[in-house]
Amino acid sequence: MEERYGEDLAYIHDAGFGGFALGTAPGILAVLRENEIGDGLVVDMGCGSGIFARKLVETGYRVLGIDISGAMTDLAQERVPEAEFRVASPFEAEIPPCAAVTSIGECLNHLLDPTNDERTLARLFRRVYDAVDPGGVFVFDLLEPGQLPVGTTARGFTEGEGWTVLVEKEEDSERKTLTRRIITFRRVGDHYRRSDGTHRVRLYDATEVASELRQVGFEFRITDSYGHYRLPETHPVFVARKPV
Repeated sequence: MEERYGEDLAYIHDAGFGGFALGTAPGILAVLRENEIGDGLVVDMGCGSGIFARKLVETGYRVLGIDISGAMTDLAQERVPEAEFRVASPFEAEIPPCAAVTSIGECLNHLLDPTNDERTLARLFRRVYDAVDPGGVFVFDLLEPGQLPVGTTARGFTEGEGWTVLVEKEEDSERKTLTRRIITFRRVGDHYRRSDGTHRVRLYDATEVASELRQVGFEFRITDSYGHYRLPETHPVFVARKPV
């Protein structure tokens, strides 16, 4: 069972699920402008296939993208040859001095790196705080508990040109985890190739995340959108700023 984004799932995610990165980009770029960050290095954690990185580069920023999936960073490097991409867990990767750090699309929830827990997340906040310039920002979103009604299982599918993906989701309210069982079919020549995977995410209470940000020293606000791009109630956005 594939736990990370392999070749086919990376391709399908890029081809059919890039709307989140495109939709959130204007709001994040507005946050950078509001904080007078007009240039410099942006570290994009969980960069995926580089859709958001492309927008950053087009706006004049330098970009370092970090993703645990080599299949994703291969797509990203092809899309944004001007940027640098590294295969690493966001929780272990070196974060160089930078103007801003971003992590969109619930990347910090993922248990693709099994070391991810509350303490690991708190350590990441400290490392980001130490890396960003005074006045720099850390923009990210996280999933909270309550993604599904208690005791239910959600099933669905999405299809595009030459591919189909089926997903079954279950939430464990006691462990605060969400499990997604994923089956993909991708056309290769005259046939379809099947891949199976299981992805788990850890669900965080926004109040606990806020407490960790405060202890590190960030000023922050919690919102339900990236600009005009609204997220579900249990998917908050955090805009954290390192004081000058």
